[in-house]
Amino acid sequence: MAQTPEGRVKDAVKKLLKRHGIYFFMPMQNGMGVVGIPDIIACWDGKFLAIETKAPGKIKNVSANQQNQINLIRQANGIAVVVDNVEQVELLLTCKENADV
Repeated sequence: MAQTPEGRVKDAVKKLLKRHGIYFFMPMQNGMGVVGIPDIIACWDGKFLAIETKAPGKIKNVSANQQNQINLIRQANGIAVVVDNVEQVELLLTCKENADV
């Protein structure tokens, strides 16, 4: 089965997180969970990290429910990002190594 462009971004992000030894999981989207929760939830260097992945070029396509969850995470001092390529996550991880996020 062919993978979607967003699916390729998700797989690349998962591989990157594994390579860095970062704990993560992907919440099941079955209608029973929180609406708008980001695709990937992680614990990175003691920080809560949420990553919403989008297909390349679709980074602005965040739903109102997704934006609400991102805002709540940020209000709680967590890190929440929307990415459309793995390089954006790599940059975040690299910046953290040089300065606190």
